[in-house]
Amino acid sequence: MHRTLTLSVGLIVASLWPLHSQPTAVSFRAVQSELFAAPNSLVNAAADIDGDTDLDLFVGFNGTPNRLYRNDGGTFTDVAVAAGLNAARATRAAAFGDWDGDGDSDLLVGYAPGSGPVLTLYRNDRGVFTDVTSSARLAVDAGAVRQVVWVDYDDDGDLDLFVAFRDRANALFLNDAGTLTDIATSIGLADTRRSVGAVWADLDADGDLDVVVGNMDGDANGVFRNHNGRFTDVAEAWGLASGGQTPRTAVNGTVRPCVGDVNNDGRLDVVMANYGPPALFLRQGDGWSDVASAWGIAVDSRSDACVLGDVNHDGAVDLYLNGTVTGGRNWPDYLYVQTSNRLVDQIPQNVAAVPADHGALLLDFNGDGALDLALTGQGPHALLVNTLDAALARHSVRVQVVDSRGRANKPGAEVRVYRAGTRQLLGMALVDAGSGYNAQSVAPVHIGLASANRVDIEVTLPAGGKREVTYARNIQVDGRRITTVKVP
Repeated sequence: MHRTLTLSVGLIVASLWPLHSQPTAVSFRAVQSELFAAPNSLVNAAADIDGDTDLDLFVGFNGTPNRLYRNDGGTFTDVAVAAGLNAARATRAAAFGDWDGDGDSDLLVGYAPGSGPVLTLYRNDRGVFTDVTSSARLAVDAGAVRQVVWVDYDDDGDLDLFVAFRDRANALFLNDAGTLTDIATSIGLADTRRSVGAVWADLDADGDLDVVVGNMDGDANGVFRNHNGRFTDVAEAWGLASGGQTPRTAVNGTVRPCVGDVNNDGRLDVVMANYGPPALFLRQGDGWSDVASAWGIAVDSRSDACVLGDVNHDGAVDLYLNGTVTGGRNWPDYLYVQTSNRLVDQIPQNVAAVPADHGALLLDFNGDGALDLALTGQGPHALLVNTLDAALARHSVRVQVVDSRGRANKPGAEVRVYRAGTRQLLGMALVDAGSGYNAQSVAPVHIGLASANRVDIEVTLPAGGKREVTYARNIQVDGRRITTVKVP
């Protein structure tokens, strides 16, 4: 089914933009360094918690009080105490999502085992968060929590919760009027391997969301194909089980799978951040082929996070990989900029100097249209603003996908951007369904553009065995504005 929406973003840009002949150099500038100086952070996630259209930032620490940074036009203030999010427990996961369907983003936090349950659900009421774990009947007293993802598994209009554990069976909590019940065993998702990362997407384009699960310590990865609400592991059949590593090698494994359209052919590819060389699986024919060597990224590394995004607005997706600390070594970060079907490391010196080893986000925090970089790790949890020229920063579109009631509850939806009036694909990205490191953000989809001043936006919603498409046509390009697209 196809629906057409014609939306205005309220700003006209007069000039046409030429196609860039060479990639623009990338640089970032640290902001409010004193505020973001605290070390030993593990996760970060972002959402507009107060309805002012800019992204606020939650940062979870390894035993010191967590922080919530309210964003006021690009200036940040730690409001965690007033917001009720300053728990001083080792925090291993965070996911924003509208659990109760009231239109704002609630927060699920996963803690290391200790005093109290390892999962806490916080309801958001205009930027103040209340612990509603008990009333949601979300009782998980033990477990090494890793990836948490809000996703509408059963297509009933509310968000269910997937949790990957490193030491126990993974869980899928069905949301029934705010009550969360683990049904993973009955639907085939209670995998007992040592899971760390997961991302949801309609990998086989059959109208429902599948899930890629990254496993560690020599365990094969899982790719759970969704068929009528039940899941079958097809990782071996689809060639994704080893994640590009030597199978059953205890020191290797996949920490973070990422899904996006790397080569701009309109189909979903899979990146895996590994202990070992990373993998880049491009969708080719009916399967995926690992092209990491051909694309220049098959270097020995130890990475905890992968993030995809066009950082220089040349119309090609770039890749950020952060290096972890293990075996007494601080492995390097990489910012791979795409150039002629190659990924070339162009990480700026000041970014490489940040000792980051866990979370990484590429999101537009200052609203200028360009992707900024937020990191967590043993050093400062740096926030670095992309220094693209102001005009070039506007060479992008930001798309917020919402349901008919205006709620952002469609993780896994696919956003494609075409030159207006044509089927020339300019870029594609997913509504976040498992990002950063053990995190999920509620943020507009960002697509950088090398050219075009008007575009058609196509949103594909996989649900119930169908792929329903909604269009917003003839949209003026300006990354400072957010285009909202309503889907069924």
